[in-house]
Amino acid sequence: MADAIKVLLVDDHQVVRRGLRTFLEVQDDIEVVGEAADGAEGVARAEELRPDVVLMDVKMPGMDGVEALRKLRELDNPARVLIVTSFTEQRTVVPALRAGAAGYVYKDVDPDALAGAIRSVHAGHVLLQPEVAVALLSQEETGPGQGRGGSLTEREREVLALIADGRSNREIARALVLSEKTVKTHVSNILMKLDLADRTQAALWAVRHGLSG
Repeated sequence: MADAIKVLLVDDHQVVRRGLRTFLEVQDDIEVVGEAADGAEGVARAEELRPDVVLMDVKMPGMDGVEALRKLRELDNPARVLIVTSFTEQRTVVPALRAGAAGYVYKDVDPDALAGAIRSVHAGHVLLQPEVAVALLSQEETGPGQGRGGSLTEREREVLALIADGRSNREIARALVLSEKTVKTHVSNILMKLDLADRTQAALWAVRHGLSG
């Protein structure tokens, strides 16, 4: 299991955590390394265990999932966070994505789809469904990156378009015949030039400015 994706479960319902653990532990490439019952404990466990992916509930007592996301960003924790929410809580997805989540799944997600989502965000993808992208764009008509597209090089614009298409660094490197290290440098430059915090914001910027496929 040395190369398994390390997952931390953060949910205030023990039954939910137990169910998630039972399913995920039968996946050959996924290892559940810990659990937490609220956002504050989740942040502490993420710092201690350094998981690859955090499966985070939104609605929790005390520190909720969105606040926990902000805290992880402040701590520069590298874990990719996949938000777990219910359909009736869809409005909470937008602030979660703006806080740094790599995507979201609904609580009634098919188990195989959940495993696929974990693998996807671990690979660097942003799971952004169309209806949520529209909601995010409607809230970000102004803000970071406005009017700065001219500072991007042609290659950076190509990389940004592929980010918007949900490609990982490895896939971008393959598509543009570059090394992954070079792609990482381009991504860092894009975020710096556009004053954006993460790939999710970069993808939204690209969609808003017509760079996505």
